Amino acid sequence: MKMTETEAMQTSAAASPPVVLPTTVATTTIKSKKLTLIPLIFLIYFEVAGGPYGEEPAVKAAGPLYALLGFMIFPFIWSIPEALITAELSTAFPGDGGFVIWADRAFGPFFGSLMGSWKFLSGVINIAAFPVLCIDYLKKVIHPLESGWPRSLAIMVSTCILSFLNFTGLTIVGYAAVLLGLVSLSPFIIMSLAAIPKIKPHRWFSSGQKGLKKDWNLFFNTLFWNLNFWDNVSTLAGEVDRPQKTFPVALLVAVIFTCVAYLIPLFAVIGAVNVDQSQWDSGFHATAAEMIAGKWLKIWLEVGAVLSAIGLFEAQLSSSAYQILGMADLGFLPKFFGLRSKKFNTPWVGILVSTLITLGVSYMDFESIVASANFLYSLGMLLEFAAFIWLRMKKPQLKRPYRVPMKLPGLVIMCLIPSGFLVVIMVVATKIVYLVSGLMTLGAIGWYFFMKFLKSKNVIKFNDGGENEEG
Repeated sequence: MKMTETEAMQTSAAASPPVVLPTTVATTTIKSKKLTLIPLIFLIYFEVAGGPYGEEPAVKAAGPLYALLGFMIFPFIWSIPEALITAELSTAFPGDGGFVIWADRAFGPFFGSLMGSWKFLSGVINIAAFPVLCIDYLKKVIHPLESGWPRSLAIMVSTCILSFLNFTGLTIVGYAAVLLGLVSLSPFIIMSLAAIPKIKPHRWFSSGQKGLKKDWNLFFNTLFWNLNFWDNVSTLAGEVDRPQKTFPVALLVAVIFTCVAYLIPLFAVIGAVNVDQSQWDSGFHATAAEMIAGKWLKIWLEVGAVLSAIGLFEAQLSSSAYQILGMADLGFLPKFFGLRSKKFNTPWVGILVSTLITLGVSYMDFESIVASANFLYSLGMLLEFAAFIWLRMKKPQLKRPYRVPMKLPGLVIMCLIPSGFLVVIMVVATKIVYLVSGLMTLGAIGWYFFMKFLKSKNVIKFNDGGENEEG
C-alpha cells in the first residue's frame, strides 16, 4: 500500500531534542497513493459502527426514551473525548502504531508494548465475530451452513477472502468502505422515510413498559459497544495523506455521521412501530422494516447487515495489521513483522498474523473471551487517557497541528468522565473475565521481556525505534 517515509515528531526546540519516529520498513520502491479524506471517514465509520445494526437492545434494556437519550448524550461523554484525543495525538505523532506510540512517548517502551498487546488482542478477537455474523445471516438461505464442516469451511473461506481484500491495498479497502457504507445504510434511509407518516411522537417519550425491570448493564454495554473504537484509526496515521489536516476533519465528520446514522432510524422505528419492548433484540430493525414497508425491505436490510459486517472486518483488520507494522518499526516486534508486499506495499505479515489469530478465535466459544477482550480494551483506554494528560504536562511545547482547545484542568475532567465509566464496566465484570484478562496481561508482560531478551542477545533483527528517549 503506501510507502511511509521517515516521520519526524516535532517537539519544541527549546524544551528537548526532537523525537523521531523510526523509518518504516521499506521492501519496495513503488509509490502508493495515500488514504484521502472520504475513504478515511468511512474507515473510521466502520471502525466504530458500520450502521445502526446492534443498537436495538438499548430500547429493550431501558425503554425508548432512555435509548434515544443515550445515543444523544453518550457521544459527548465518550465518543467526542476519544475522537478529540485521537485527533490531537495522531497529528502530533503521525506514524503507524498510533496509541502504541503515544504510550511509548509518555511512559516508555514497557507501557508502549503493553498498550500494543492489549489493543491488538482486543482488536483481533472482535474481528473474529464478523465472518461468523456473515455466515449466521447466510445460513437463513443456505441451511447447510447452520452447523458442521460446511459452517467451519465457510468461516475459513470467508475470512481468507476478506483478508485478501486487505492485502490488495488500504486505498482499495478505503473506497470499498465508502461503497459498503452507502449500500448498507440505504435501507435505513428508505425505512426512515417510509416511517414518517406512521410516526406518533408520544412514543419517543415512553420510559418503558410498566412492570419491566431496566437492565442498565445491557443498556450501557450496548452504548459502549456501538460508540467505541475511535482511536483504532490512529494506527493508520502513517498511511494518510496530510494527516495533520486530514485526521481532525475526518474524525469530526465521522462523529457526526455515525451519531446521525444511529439516531434517525431509532427515532423512526420507535415512533412508527408499536411492539412489546422485549422484542427489541439485535436484528429487530429488519423486523421493523417489514412492518413499515414490506418483506422486500427486510431482505435488503439483512443484506446490508452482511455488507456492514464485511466493512467492519476490513476496517478493523487494517488497523490491527498496521499496528503490527508500527510496532515492528518502533522495535517492539522483530523487523520481520514490518515487511510489506512488493506488489501492493501492504503489511502482509501483519495481515497474515491478524488473520491466523482471527481464524483461531472464530472456532472457539468466545463469549467470555470477547468480554475479556473488551476488558483489555478498557485498560488500554485508561492508559491512553493517562498518556494524553501526561504528554500535555510533560511536553507542553510539543508541536500539535491539532490541539484540543482546553487547558489542563478541562482536559483532566474530559478524561475523568469516560474513565469513570470504564471503571464501572470493569468492576461489574465476571470472575472468568478477570481470570482471562489477567492471564492475557501476564502473557503481554512476558512477551515484552521475551522480546527485550531477544533484542539484547541479537537473536533476531529489530529496528532501533523501541528504546527511544523517554517521552
